[in-house]
Parts: sequence; C-alpha cells; structure tokens
Amino acid sequence: MIIIKLLAIISVALTYILIVFGGYVASSESGMGCGPEWPLCNGEVIPVLENETLIEFAHRAIGLLLAIFVGTLFVLIKRNKNNKILQTAGNWLISLLTLQILAGAVVVVLDLPTIVITVHLLVAMLFMLVLLWIYRTESHTRIETKLSDNRKLKIVFQLNVLIILLLLTMGFGAFIKHEYYGLACDWLDCGRTLLPVTKPEMLQTGHRVLAVITAAYTIFLMFKAYLNNWGQGVKKRLLLAAAVVFIQIISGILTIVTNISIPWAVVHLSIGTALFMIIADTRLVLGLTIAKITGEAWTEEKGQPIDKI
Repeated sequence: MIIIKLLAIISVALTYILIVFGGYVASSESGMGCGPEWPLCNGEVIPVLENETLIEFAHRAIGLLLAIFVGTLFVLIKRNKNNKILQTAGNWLISLLTLQILAGAVVVVLDLPTIVITVHLLVAMLFMLVLLWIYRTESHTRIETKLSDNRKLKIVFQLNVLIILLLLTMGFGAFIKHEYYGLACDWLDCGRTLLPVTKPEMLQTGHRVLAVITAAYTIFLMFKAYLNNWGQGVKKRLLLAAAVVFIQIISGILTIVTNISIPWAVVHLSIGTALFMIIADTRLVLGLTIAKITGEAWTEEKGQPIDKI
C-alpha cells in the first residue's frame, strides 16, 4: 500500500529529527525544561513557551506527532494480514514505541538518569530500523547482484556485526556525555598520560576504541565489497558509509576541540545517526532479497512492483 510506504518514510524522517533534536535538548541542558512532570509540562498541557521549557516542549511535540503517524501506520499494517513480514515488523514497531514512551517518561520523572537516557537513545535507533524495515518491505526493494543467497547471508551477518558495533559506540557516547565525561581526555591523549587512568578517562577511551573499530570495520567491508564484487548497490552504499565515517571522525575531534560546543555535539550525533541508517538500510534491503529469509522471491513474473538499487 502506498499509504503505508508514505507513513513509514515520514516516520523515519521524524524519528531522525527527534533523535537529533534530543541531542540538542541534552547539549543545551534543557531536559528538565518541563520540570519532573510527564505528560504535563510545568503542570500545564501547553506551558509558557520560553527558554528551556520551549526546547523541551518542542521535543515532546515532535514525539507526539511521530506517535500519531506511527499509530496510524500500525493500524494500517494490522489490516494487511496477507503480509507476514509486515505483520511482524508492525508488532516490533508498536512494542518499541511503547518502550520508548515509557523510557522518555522515566527520564523526566527520575531527573535524567544516565542509563535510562542511554537506553532511550538505543531504543530510538532500533525503532528507526523497524520503520526502515516496513518501508523497504512495502517497496519490494532489492539490490541488483549475482551473489547466491548463501553468500548474501554471510554479508548480512557482517552487516549485523557492524550495526551492533554502531549501537555500542553510540550507547557509550550517550553515557559519557550525560555523565559529563566527554572532556576527560583531549582528542588525542589523556592529559599528561597517553593511556587512560581514571574511570572517566577509561570510559571515554572505550567510546573512542569502539569508534575506531567501527570505522575500520566499515572501511574493511567497503574494500571487501569492491574486491569481491558484491554488486553496485552494496558497493555504493558502503562507499557512502566509509565517506560518512571520515566525516564523523572529524566531527568527533572538533567536538572535543571546541569543548563540546552545542553545534558540534549535535552535528556529531546527526552524522552518527545517518551512518546507522545507511548501514541498517543496506542490511535490510539485502536481507529482503533472500528467499530463505523472506519465504518468497519478489519477481516481475509474480506481477509485484520492484525498486531496484
């Protein structure tokens, strides 16, 4: 259904905006702009919109708009009972939305606990992945490649590993940010020592190590895709991911050099989220072309529309 595709892609865009804007809320220290209240804001449905209250309330308003779109999307998916993949994705979608709403409420009521904020971000990333899953399922998208299904499964596994690395890196980044450990080390070393000594330094270094591993693995897969001819679709996407990795590294350095200035902190999060979307979407599109996973092959002979990449 075209309406499902449309709602899914709009929800993806809103989720991206919500994640990035959430980073701005955190960087500007506006997380308690509505006080320790949810769903009310300073005791009102619509509070006086100024300063931190305006920023936090805007974040909630975007979240409400997203929930309306996703709720409508879920109802439409449940009516389409012929597509089992779509039904499964819909169940995951509403489950993650519920968890995200509860996590957001806990964040406010408990005065911004770091671990819950971290979970809040990671759930948002998984939520966006499911929205991409729904969009690609309805688009009947496939990547043009001559690889066998068995070979595709191996590539999907490698992309799964990269997705996990990205989630771990972003999770660590969120944790050290909200624990105010972001400046525990300089961009290259840890003050007077090269190696970390204190807990903040170790945690920040852990984030950097994960970032280096993730970047190296992304570049490794890109070269592997070209050397082994994984198909133009996969090669172009991984080349884009590798380019985004270099930009992300630069933004990370500038975030530290500028003492975690709000603009660079938000840019760093926005680029990291975009990188996650590229890798997740590549994995989904490739996975959905495998008959062993989907249980059916989308072919022109069946009269089904196909978006080729």
